[in-house]
Amino acid sequence: MPTLEEFSQRFVDAVWGTPLVALLLGGGIFFLFYSRALPYRHFGHAVGIMLGRHDTPGEAGELSHGQALAAALSGTMGLGNIAGVSLAIVAGGPGAVFWMWISALVGVATKFFTCSLGVMYRGEDSMGKLQGGPMYIIREALPRQFYPLAILFAVAGLVGTLPLFQANQLTALIGDTVFNGNMPGWGGPTIGICIACLVAGVIFGGLPRVAKVAVAVLPSMVVVYMLMTLYVIISNAALVPAVFASIVTEAFTPQAAGGGFIGTLLIGISRGAFSNEAGVGTEVMAHGAARTNEPIREGLVAMLGPVIDTLLVCTCTALVILLTGQWQVPGELSGITLTANAFVGEMGHFGLIPLAFVTLILSTTTMFTGWYYGAKCFGFLFGAEVQHHFRWVFVGTVIVGASVSIDMVFNIISGAYGLMAIPTMVSTLVLAPKVMAAAREYFARHPY
Repeated sequence: MPTLEEFSQRFVDAVWGTPLVALLLGGGIFFLFYSRALPYRHFGHAVGIMLGRHDTPGEAGELSHGQALAAALSGTMGLGNIAGVSLAIVAGGPGAVFWMWISALVGVATKFFTCSLGVMYRGEDSMGKLQGGPMYIIREALPRQFYPLAILFAVAGLVGTLPLFQANQLTALIGDTVFNGNMPGWGGPTIGICIACLVAGVIFGGLPRVAKVAVAVLPSMVVVYMLMTLYVIISNAALVPAVFASIVTEAFTPQAAGGGFIGTLLIGISRGAFSNEAGVGTEVMAHGAARTNEPIREGLVAMLGPVIDTLLVCTCTALVILLTGQWQVPGELSGITLTANAFVGEMGHFGLIPLAFVTLILSTTTMFTGWYYGAKCFGFLFGAEVQHHFRWVFVGTVIVGASVSIDMVFNIISGAYGLMAIPTMVSTLVLAPKVMAAAREYFARHPY
């Protein structure tokens, strides 16, 4: 009889096989060429939309373009950027980082298509309120025989958006910082209860409060983390060219960690998807709440996510880990603990203080947004009238996540992410012509 940890490993291995990676990577490449790189040619316009230069008062939705991006980024710029990168390098070597870059580059096109559809095919929930997300896209735009895919997304979304991973890794860092790595048995549940109270204080205020918190804290988090990583990179500047070379060469070498070329590719793409969520569909729910009647505008804003999330923040984390050589230190370290050791090696134990701040912001804002995603899935399945009850389930899983093993938690969440990607990518591939027709019409009216 397999243990829960063994079962979780079998689950994630089964989901994140070659077919799913081919769907995500191949789908992203298809969107890139099918659009003739249209999203990539309008980055300047996308930034202008995000800054509010093209807002139209009175349009439908809950959030401004900037708030929608901040809410989505608070979900994507989570501990996948710190702990997830560490797990990818330990499992797949430096070459996994290269495939995370590729997932981000094609993810730009994927997010443009998926999030444009999120606004284009918003649907009413059981209380008559306008909602966005892959389950509503499938229900509103596709024939009835596709409806099981909407159910699959909502069920997988209930699991994949739970705060298990964030609570687990935040607790681990607090244990390293406060208890010097020797946290007593009561420490995990106690920390989990404290985190749960913090999360409850925000999510009981609804999506607008989540977005306001994200807008307020994310910029400071990015600045602090960039300064920390720049310090490590500058301190090891002579090694940077060799590290970049190893990332590229080990992405293709048969001797790469993680089972050779295919193993490294699978690890990099899956960790990249976990980080930037391109093609997974969660971000579609946040961007679907944007206050706009122009689907293409929201698609353009959404495509900025993988650039900020993976190409910038994840790359900085990877350089810190690779430059310090922590991933090669004998032992069982991974996740946030390995990343923390990399900073401690360069900055001393003082480095744990800003890292704790960044981790607190990343993990809690991800939990805030995760609640919104999970609640929408819950409301789709059981009715919007009862979705407020999901708050209590969500808060309870914070305490559970603080007390279980990192491998089991990561496998469950990553596997659920993979299942969400199936209905998201299938529906987007089918509806891609609708997006291109809307894009041609939009740019005919707005020739930027």
